[in-house]
Amino acid sequence: MHSHYIFVTIYITNKGGGLVLKEISFIHAADLHIDSPFQGLSEAPNRIFKEIRESTFLALDKLVHTAIEKEVDFVLLVGDLFDHEIQSLKAQIRFRQAFEKLARHHIDVFLSYGNHDYLSGNVHSVSFPDNVHVFPSEKVQYIPYKKSGESLAHIYGFSYVQRVIKENKAKEYKVENPSVPFHIATLHGSIKSNKDHDVYAPFTIGDLRRESFDYWALGHIHKAQELDGEPPIVYAGNTQGRHRLEDGEKGCYHVTLSEKGAELEFIPLQAIKFQAMKLDLKSYGDMYEAKQDFLDKLTRATSNTPLLIDLTVKNSDTLAFENEEEIAEFLELVHEETVEKRLWQYVFRLELEEIDHDRLTLGEHFISELLKQFEHLDVSHSLEDLLGHRLGKKHIQSFTDEEKERIKDKAEAYLLKSLQDKG
Repeated sequence: MHSHYIFVTIYITNKGGGLVLKEISFIHAADLHIDSPFQGLSEAPNRIFKEIRESTFLALDKLVHTAIEKEVDFVLLVGDLFDHEIQSLKAQIRFRQAFEKLARHHIDVFLSYGNHDYLSGNVHSVSFPDNVHVFPSEKVQYIPYKKSGESLAHIYGFSYVQRVIKENKAKEYKVENPSVPFHIATLHGSIKSNKDHDVYAPFTIGDLRRESFDYWALGHIHKAQELDGEPPIVYAGNTQGRHRLEDGEKGCYHVTLSEKGAELEFIPLQAIKFQAMKLDLKSYGDMYEAKQDFLDKLTRATSNTPLLIDLTVKNSDTLAFENEEEIAEFLELVHEETVEKRLWQYVFRLELEEIDHDRLTLGEHFISELLKQFEHLDVSHSLEDLLGHRLGKKHIQSFTDEEKERIKDKAEAYLLKSLQDKG
């Protein structure tokens, strides 16, 4: 079945009597996870940990600044604004202040709640201003955006009432009143075939192409990506990385829609960036040389934000870290020169690479095939028995993506060591 798109040129008259194209612009953001606890980073120096805990709030401030600077018509926030269904008073107030600032610049906000901040868990003690429009239920519906009394766009979406939605919500989206110039769909969910995240509100690209929407604003996946261009089907990613698996640039999209089509610009918002680095000790004569070269690498790692470094070290036959004390001493020497800078650099994790994955994955032997299978392994199913056990669920409600990855890494290392010990 082929989709058919009808493009209509719409004009309005400006004050000088000429004709100008009708267009709208907006910010598409999702997965702000405000007030994220940043588990596993509490051992950082107090000053740095305070900045880490504040980073999701600072990313929100940057989002507001960007919307004002770009003079957008509205902002779309597509689920998981908060990190948890029970929000702190601080988080609610900071959102209220952000929305009030947007209101002073005549910028509307359309928001939905996702699997982290689902409606039945919400107990709001702070209300939002009138420029904020919330999708109130799991029923897909539209909210009109009006400018000077005229409906310029219909914004479609829904909110999670419970933590989990397994139904294909995409099939419920229908374009209402095609005479309205723009139709924008928001959806917090994932592609059915996705193996990297828990699959909620699953859909296929074909599901999203079925109706003639001008833009699909997606949330839930924390990596910015454009899945398709006709129409644009876009994940904004999250606005601030929260652990080592969420490295690199994080932000939002600035989108302009007109009769000519869509223009997209990704804008970084993160206050702190996670960055992976490697250090191969076979390149150095001693630890002093290794430390100095690593510091040089940090100096060359240009960034306009502080960096949280995930460092992997490969020991050599002649130079190696022998124990935890040597690792701690090495990091102390590095941090003496990096953590006091305004744009500080802090190594929050150092892992020794005891297995040469690159070498082992070559060829067609058993170990190679085993490692290739681990690359695509999803441990979620294996953890269900633990989470469902009466003692397990008493102490553990869920695992984060980082925790699942750590469990997988440990299992892989344990299995390979066992095979190695057995020859």
